[in-house]
This record gives sequence, C-alpha cells and structure tokens, in this order.
Amino acid sequence: MTRAGTVARTPMPDTIKPGGTRAENHPWRIRLVEHPKRFESSFFRAAKRTARRILEEMDDADLPYGPRPVAPEGWEMHHGGSLWVRTAGGWRMYRARAGIEWSMQFCAEPPKVDRLRRDAADLVAGFPDTLPALADLGYEEADALLQTPIEDADGVEAWTDSLFNACVPLSRGNHQGILPKVPGEHHYPWPVKGADFFRYDDFQLWVTLPDGTHGAVTPVDRRGSGDGHVRLVLTAEGSRAADTLAEAQDRGLMAVMPPNSSAALQAFAEQIEPGRRTASGPPATRRARGNGGRSRAR
Repeated sequence: MTRAGTVARTPMPDTIKPGGTRAENHPWRIRLVEHPKRFESSFFRAAKRTARRILEEMDDADLPYGPRPVAPEGWEMHHGGSLWVRTAGGWRMYRARAGIEWSMQFCAEPPKVDRLRRDAADLVAGFPDTLPALADLGYEEADALLQTPIEDADGVEAWTDSLFNACVPLSRGNHQGILPKVPGEHHYPWPVKGADFFRYDDFQLWVTLPDGTHGAVTPVDRRGSGDGHVRLVLTAEGSRAADTLAEAQDRGLMAVMPPNSSAALQAFAEQIEPGRRTASGPPATRRARGNGGRSRAR
C-alpha cells in the first residue's frame, strides 16, 4: 500500500481519466481548538442501559449490525435514529428518517425534530408490546418521550439522547473506523457503508486504487453473470479518480473499471482462481469464505 504523502506509479485504468488539478484563489483557515468536555446526559445513560439489556436478550442472528463485539470491545451507541420495537418475534431496530448526532442538536429546529418523534410514535403504536416491554427493562420514560411534543432545546436534547435516536449498536470499527482497517459510519456515506451489512462475504467492497487512495466498488451485473467489471461508487476527495466519478454522476453515467484492473481483481479476489489476470469468467472451485458453499461467478 502506498504511504501517505506519496503517489503510486501504477498507471490508471484506461476507463478512468484524471480530471486535472484545481485550486482556489481565496485561502481559508480552520482554527483547531480544544473540544468542550462532552457530558453524558441522564437521558443517554438510561437509553444505553436499556439498549444493552435489549441486546442481551437478542439472538446473534437478530442483531441489527452484528456480529456481537468480542471483549474487551463492546457495543458503541451511535446517535443514528434507533427505533426499537418489540415484535412477536422479539426485539427489532428500525432506522429513523434521520438520526440526530449529538453535536447536531445545536442546529436542530424543534418542529422538525418533533416530526421525527411523531414518526417514531406511529411506528411504536404498531407494536403494542413495545412500551410494556421497555417498562419491564426500566425504561419507563419511553411513553412520555413519544407523546410529548418537542417545542424547545430541552425537548430536542431529551430526544437526541433517547433510545429512539441514540442507540444504534455498532462495533467500534463500524462506528468510527477509517480505512484501510474498517470503514466507520462517521466517515463514509451510509448508502455505501450500509452495503457492508448485506454484501456477499466473498466480495470486497473497499479497494485500494492505483494512486494509493481507497475507494468502494460494486459489480455491474448480478452474481452468476461472469462479468468482472466494477463500478466505482466512492473515492476519497484527493483521489485522482474523484473528478471522473463526479463528472459521471453529473452526466448520469457510471464510472466503470475493466475486469483486469487492480480494483476489479481486488473486489473479486475470493471468487476467482489465484493468479488469474481478469475478474471475468468462470468461478473459482474453492469454497467461499462465510457462505458455507462454493463460490459462484459474478
């Protein structure tokens, strides 16, 4: 992998054309200051305590963003719009239309947050076992949170740190991670990061691009097609491919890399025979990691 501050000399694939370098004439500055000490509100403490009790009751297969963290790591609670309900089959978590990060509460308009409250109340009303089950876990404030209109900053704070916003359970990597280790939700857009929780185990979503930066790619056709092209869906802002991706999006096109590109070979590495120079073609005969069966072509 290329070290920070250097540029890989591997040529870019033919389908990706660097867009040149641009600079602004107006300099800007960002002042770095010490972060005010963040306190943990009583609302958040109660919500986290309840969420952890819920997670203890859940089977591993039902966890929203499993697998369960292994000690010494534990769950980190993300302010991502966590709508917990008790169904006939046990606890389930849905995501709100928008989650309110802790720092975002200071720009949150109460009537708009109140709409999130009403959405949550409507959902919970469809699962009548929810409020009694939460009361049994000691979260007796749930009903008041769902029924009290949000009209001021105090109401926004209570909702922001409540079980219905602040308790999306994530591992540390999936919460705060940065590539090349694990891409976290705070640093990578959800439409791309979310694929980590439903992609095939033998498809590598995150790849290293020829200039040493990281990007995300997807197949261009369904599994079994044998097509090894990959579509570039995310690049770092400083990547040589960033302008091309932006241009493709502006023009309603796809930025596609060929089957013999390094990105495609990385993405399909576990689905092709070792040493093969193209990601297109028949599948490997070895077993795929994590799916309990033989690999199949893209």
